[in-house]
Amino acid sequence: MSSSTADLSSIAQALADAAAALSMRHFRTPLDIITKADESPVTLADRAAETAMREILARRVPADGIYGEEHGPERLEAERVWVLDPIDGTRSFITGSPLWGTLIGVLQGSRVVLGVVDMPVLKERWIGEAGKGATRDGQPVHVSNCTDVAQARIVTTSPDIFAPADWQAFDRLSRQCAMRRFGGDCYGYAQLAGGTIDLVVETGLQPYDYLGPAGLIEAAGGVVTDWQGQPLGLKSDGRVIAAATPELHRQAMAILSA
Repeated sequence: MSSSTADLSSIAQALADAAAALSMRHFRTPLDIITKADESPVTLADRAAETAMREILARRVPADGIYGEEHGPERLEAERVWVLDPIDGTRSFITGSPLWGTLIGVLQGSRVVLGVVDMPVLKERWIGEAGKGATRDGQPVHVSNCTDVAQARIVTTSPDIFAPADWQAFDRLSRQCAMRRFGGDCYGYAQLAGGTIDLVVETGLQPYDYLGPAGLIEAAGGVVTDWQGQPLGLKSDGRVIAAATPELHRQAMAILSA
């Protein structure tokens, strides 16, 4: 394993470029839609984009592992693993909404060292690198300084993603916030990194849904864990709290577990 952090960023940008080129070719066109085993829709664009990303990784870092949504895991025992979601927000994609994106996370051991949220339709690329901060299209971004749930702006993708008990917990928390919003898929995490959202709370996620955003948010100064406050990894349970500050994170976690 010899790639520097700068090389990782360059590779991640190439992956995002390749995924965007294929995805945008199919966006707002008639699509062949398949229902996967977990009942989420997948398109041919989704699969083709991940194939293109894997081909780049095979050329540039062939010893690295890959955890992708569409084509499964490879070499997860490797010291460095790329976690890929070529089209996060497939339902947004197939309904013509612009709020879908490409997610890329790089795990070094158990730590996320780089995270990308790329929004091809919006032409926004959010990148976070451990120790280097976060950017949107090359400009530095940072989370807000919100420390109080009562002042917080909270977002989640949809009430439909929650099991009944988890929904009760989220509803209890979100009704104590200053504002709650639904929708946006992965864009909510980018908004948090940019300081316009203070909390994202979700459940039922997979590693390719949360590890890229986690790398971005942590680099932007935020806090991301599971609902028990544990660091996120490949074996997390899919419940995520992302918060602008440690104080806000502690409050949110306490309310969720009340």
